[in-house]
Amino acid sequence: MQNLHAILLAGGSGSRFWPASRRARPKQFLRIVGERSMLAETFLRLEGMVDAQRCWVVTTPEQAGEVRAALPELPHDHVLVEPCARNTAAAIALASLHVAQRDPQALQVVLPADHVIRPRAAFQATLRAACVAARQAPDSLFVFGIHPAHAATQFGWIKTCGVERVVDATAVHRVERFVEKPDAARAQAFLDAGGYYWNSGMFLWSAQAFERALLEFAPAIHAALASPGDLARSYAALPSVSIDVAVFERAREVRMLPIDYFWSDVGAWDALAGVHPADPSGLVQAGGAALEALDSRNCIAWGESGGLITLVGVEDLIVVRAGEVTLVCRRDRAQDVKALVERLAAKNSPHL
Repeated sequence: MQNLHAILLAGGSGSRFWPASRRARPKQFLRIVGERSMLAETFLRLEGMVDAQRCWVVTTPEQAGEVRAALPELPHDHVLVEPCARNTAAAIALASLHVAQRDPQALQVVLPADHVIRPRAAFQATLRAACVAARQAPDSLFVFGIHPAHAATQFGWIKTCGVERVVDATAVHRVERFVEKPDAARAQAFLDAGGYYWNSGMFLWSAQAFERALLEFAPAIHAALASPGDLARSYAALPSVSIDVAVFERAREVRMLPIDYFWSDVGAWDALAGVHPADPSGLVQAGGAALEALDSRNCIAWGESGGLITLVGVEDLIVVRAGEVTLVCRRDRAQDVKALVERLAAKNSPHL
């Protein structure tokens, strides 16, 4: 693992976790699950495999200070700042090419900074297997796939075409195609058919393999980032496109390693029910605030330490108290918090 580098993506807004997640301090800096921020938990998940000298974080100018506060052991120049938001293709390319200049023989694992994965030992075993597989197939790009638990519409899906090899008891599948987020009927068809996995947004490759893929499928991004010049100007001119659309949906040599242990992207408030235990009444309490409930069932309550949330005679609600803002919504409408944030942004709300 001496030449394995980690690229952590920590520039997102986490709008579905509003009002706790704000522009100045979005989801990846919150203590959603444990005693540390989600970014710090992601960094610690690599302990023993990737140290701070081989870890890189891509973020925004506004969030760079929060990254350094969350990861004080990270070298100052390992915080890579995007001039502006241009989706994951540009962010990943920026970091990958930067790391390749330092270590041309590097293997690179790309991880969003706001996932929950348990247990750590199982994840590290999968990561080791991916590194071995990448050495065996140096021209390939690798993605980590999630065994689907239901017909999810909020994830992209991966269609595999059989196990190509087994590395350290981990199956390596050849990928047939990537599918963008499907509607409910199509997602159910994928689930029923088998051989499909959720796209986790976690990737691994050799520096050379990824640069070749950029040159072939996203030459404008490569040209803007590989050449010296006015980075801010060239970056602003880049298309806002995901790495899936820019590269993976078009690449031919793609392999997938499955994750068959606990994984959650904690994509919205209702996901807290999957990462925190519920009491006998189905109440989930998180964030540090105290909860007092009377005749209430199946609610999720999040508040900051020192606060108190009280519930009386309610069911199936999400209640969030963060600073000067309170959110109350039905559990089955958690995904719509993003639409609420967009409405507030259109009104230039100061509470974002």
